[in-house]
Amino acid sequence: MLETNPFLDTEEDHAPMEFGLERVSAAADAGAEREKSKLSEREDGGDGQAGADEPAGMDTAEFGGTERDDWENGTERDDFDGIRELPSNSTASASGDSDDYEPVDSSDTGPSLQDHLRRQLLGMRLSPEDAAAVMVLIESLNEDGYLADPLEEIAERLALGMGIDGDDGADDRDELMDRLRCALKWLQSLEPTGVGAANLGDCLCLQLKELPRSKAREVAMTVCRQHLELLARRDMKKLVAATGADEDTLREAQALIVACEPKPGRPFTKAEANIVVPDVIVIKAGRGWKATLNPDVMPKLRINDLYAQAIRGQRNGSASGLSARLQEARWFMKNILQRFDTILRVSQAIVERQKGFFTHGEIAMKPLVLREIADELGLHESTISRVTTAKYMNTPFGTFELKYFFGSSLNTDAGGNASSTAVRALIKQLVGSEDPAKPLSDSQLSDMLGEQGITVARRTVAKYREALKIAPANLRKAL
Repeated sequence: MLETNPFLDTEEDHAPMEFGLERVSAAADAGAEREKSKLSEREDGGDGQAGADEPAGMDTAEFGGTERDDWENGTERDDFDGIRELPSNSTASASGDSDDYEPVDSSDTGPSLQDHLRRQLLGMRLSPEDAAAVMVLIESLNEDGYLADPLEEIAERLALGMGIDGDDGADDRDELMDRLRCALKWLQSLEPTGVGAANLGDCLCLQLKELPRSKAREVAMTVCRQHLELLARRDMKKLVAATGADEDTLREAQALIVACEPKPGRPFTKAEANIVVPDVIVIKAGRGWKATLNPDVMPKLRINDLYAQAIRGQRNGSASGLSARLQEARWFMKNILQRFDTILRVSQAIVERQKGFFTHGEIAMKPLVLREIADELGLHESTISRVTTAKYMNTPFGTFELKYFFGSSLNTDAGGNASSTAVRALIKQLVGSEDPAKPLSDSQLSDMLGEQGITVARRTVAKYREALKIAPANLRKAL
């Protein structure tokens, strides 16, 4: 809109607009004040007095007399759909106490895996040809540090690029393949250990080779090369038969494998794209909690006073189109302000309903559905759904999407209701305290929840466990 509407401008060099639960503050810069005062002289004959609850430069007559904008009653204009519908990708703190909320400097990023490897390569005394071959492999790594393609495919692509083709180039292709094999050994000698592997087993073996020789290490390497699937299934009997090692040695081997890094490129992965700036920050207010809008996500917009004055007072046809664009800019600003106002109202209503969460965490979450918030605020349920989608709240327990605070209700023996979110938290707690040698099955978890007065079927427990990304009991069992 800033690109297409000449009357809309950013407010970076002016005092930021204040957003409130009731309305926008009347404290705006001098240019906006002039815009507001002159609107009272509009040629439409209305009283022209912008209400105290309207942002500077807004005329109630232009937008109708409704208290809330069309976004709230589900009839907003399509060309304004999508404003702030997606979370910002700006880097910011995603957790921690909201009183200490500070943006993170996105420029403070470490080197990529490729940069890290290139720097090490500069210190190696390799021929230009060998160094070039290692560089090719470095560029062929994926973000986990594995070779994205087999060595043969990389060699084939290089051969085509170098014009080596046909039977006449067989010797050259063989020489190229030998050079890449040598380059792979150079690459795999660099840090982090395990980089340049073709698969998980290869990656783990490269790391195990760095450990002191022992029987457990040899067994661990055998398992990684041939029997990772048995290890994943915790099948002790078949592992004993396949490796010939006793159970104690196998447990030592497992400990060595678990200590390895399955994704050597992980420490170098750029995580900024996964960090969102919260739209709302919850802070402690006396004995309760208060939702406040995050000023970092609110657009700082204003009407370009110079352009607005240029067309004011003109009544010829050439100015009518510009007047429509000016009105569009004002409507756009009001629409954004009221959207944020709605987000704040919904957020505060959620905070009031989920006070227990902000004090005790997810285990104290109460059942809540969209209809309850919609009825309380006098809005449509679809509006609450849109407000809570891709909008984030920073809390003392981390940053969560607003939808996180809504959960279905489960019956309890006491006749009350328990939130599905709280039940998932209980399942996580029970699994976290289980005996690794005898992990709890879904049926056992269902029975334990029943002992606490919460009626949950085994299938529901399985669904919640999978949503929490907790493996089934047979895969959680320690060797």
